[in-house]
Amino acid sequence: MVLTVSHLNKKIKGKTVLDDVCVEFESGKIYGIVGRNGSGKTMLFRALTGLIQPDSGEVLLNGAKLHKDMEVLPDCGILIENAGLYPELNGVENLKFLTKLNKNVSLDVIRETIQKVGLDPADKRPFSKYSLGMKQRLVFAQAIFEQPKVLFLDEPTNALDEEGVQMIRTLILEQKQKDHIILIASHNREDIDILVDETYRMSEGKLYPMEGSRSGKESV
Repeated sequence: MVLTVSHLNKKIKGKTVLDDVCVEFESGKIYGIVGRNGSGKTMLFRALTGLIQPDSGEVLLNGAKLHKDMEVLPDCGILIENAGLYPELNGVENLKFLTKLNKNVSLDVIRETIQKVGLDPADKRPFSKYSLGMKQRLVFAQAIFEQPKVLFLDEPTNALDEEGVQMIRTLILEQKQKDHIILIASHNREDIDILVDETYRMSEGKLYPMEGSRSGKESV
């Protein structure tokens, strides 16, 4: 599976947020995107998934063009800030609701995924009552529970304690072993050093390959 980005451009309120981005991502690899806040990382993720439409350029998944052959990128999971989980629903209820929007996933799989991220599937508290770390864990669970073939993770270890960080890193490496494409935007240098195969730097909407990218470790 190959995700190809060709001459992607986007302006918002006159400001360039994506500037002639060209890159190719392949299955079985984890790609890191680093850069300051406002550099365009999150906007790139939104454009690649179809959440926003670029002014020009193309996003192709195995040759099929986004916004032409498909409205949104199929079979993808995304963790971004303000992921849109429902504050009044508990963890299981939130993921059950999402299955109605996409493909059917069994209740057993939902409970198992919630358990994998260190939460209790029997917890009846609504999402609004979760701590920041619990919210991050559930947002990560919603990104992976349908086993997407392309995974976009924006600051996946944000607000987590050390145990939570190790758990999420392990789960990310598990997704890599399933031959998925994984993109990570992170300010956590350890996330990049431990997980990532190839690293890119984003600055003022431009994407640059970084020298010295190396294969991520297979254990954390």
